[in-house]
Amino acid sequence: MNMKRHGVALGIMAAGALLLTACGSDNNAGATGGSSNTTSTSAGPKVDCSGKKTLKASGSTAQKNAMDLFVKAYNDACDGSDVNYTANGSGAGVSDFTGKQTDFAGSDSALDPKKGEPDKAAASCGSPAWDLPVVFGPITLVYNVKGVSDLNLDAATTAKIFDGEIKTWDDAAIKKLNPSATLPSTKISVVYRSDQSGTTDNFQQYLTSAGGWTKGAGKTFNGGVGSGASGNPAVATALGQTDGGIAYVEWSFAQSNKLNIASIVTTDGGTPVKVSADSVGKAISSAKFKNPSGNDLSLDLSSIHKTTAAGAYPLLLATYEIVCSKYADAATGKAVKAFLTTAINQGQADLASNGYAPLPDSLKAKLTTAIDAIS
Repeated sequence: MNMKRHGVALGIMAAGALLLTACGSDNNAGATGGSSNTTSTSAGPKVDCSGKKTLKASGSTAQKNAMDLFVKAYNDACDGSDVNYTANGSGAGVSDFTGKQTDFAGSDSALDPKKGEPDKAAASCGSPAWDLPVVFGPITLVYNVKGVSDLNLDAATTAKIFDGEIKTWDDAAIKKLNPSATLPSTKISVVYRSDQSGTTDNFQQYLTSAGGWTKGAGKTFNGGVGSGASGNPAVATALGQTDGGIAYVEWSFAQSNKLNIASIVTTDGGTPVKVSADSVGKAISSAKFKNPSGNDLSLDLSSIHKTTAAGAYPLLLATYEIVCSKYADAATGKAVKAFLTTAINQGQADLASNGYAPLPDSLKAKLTTAIDAIS
């Protein structure tokens, strides 16, 4: 992803009416106010269900379970309306969208100017396409080390583990982060994703931004060490069978496989942060946009990876819904608006129990403005 230094913090938006009740350039200043990482769920606003009855979309596999929840909420809000979502991968989703095969795309990366994707999407839409970050899935560092049930890691140490520079669990760098732990001399065995993976891309972006990783990002693991397994389930299984193993998987797979999850020490060197809906929400709220204004909400992910916000968990995968700002068919635009409105409101209710992070109200307000502008 092409990172720019200019951005705007997501902090509290001056739109209190949008908050739901219930339950760098050198100029990176955000709005002032109290805590901005609160989340809320409710019955949600009423939506106009008079648009196209069935939408077609495709893309990211990482957001598939979240999309199932969103579609259910949409079905409940708009009886007889539906979204057919095919989880065929982010690249395929973008290709389907720019090829006019779908009404919107799901992608683990925003449209890439280096690949000409914004221009292709604009040509397909007949209007600019917008990247809307709707789904956030924490990536966890999971490990299998006998006698160790609590572990702290920072990005720099993690980078050295995954490129093979740090070879044993009693290495001085790991000991420094875990002064009270009894760490064995067991050899470290890296388990990585062998398939083309958005999780791998986001993991390597984190290591690059915050850990001095020099191997590059991308959907192929570039560390050059360890053994590969295809998909989150296979990685989790392989880790469970490997004493001394370490891997990266999406949070839901760490939960379902009852894997040990490392806490992360952020770039400010503060208290190690455990993954939770609250800690992820704090990281999202501290993020900055690549473009300070407008409704294209592509994120500067380095602002998340290098967050210094207290209690913020920095290792995230953001999935965008890529939409036309103005649809040639008004009924399609109306349905996309209704679906996304439902997704960021009623659709948030069960995300945390499925390994995703509910949207903080600050970002929800920004998304609401963009979604309301779709026509």
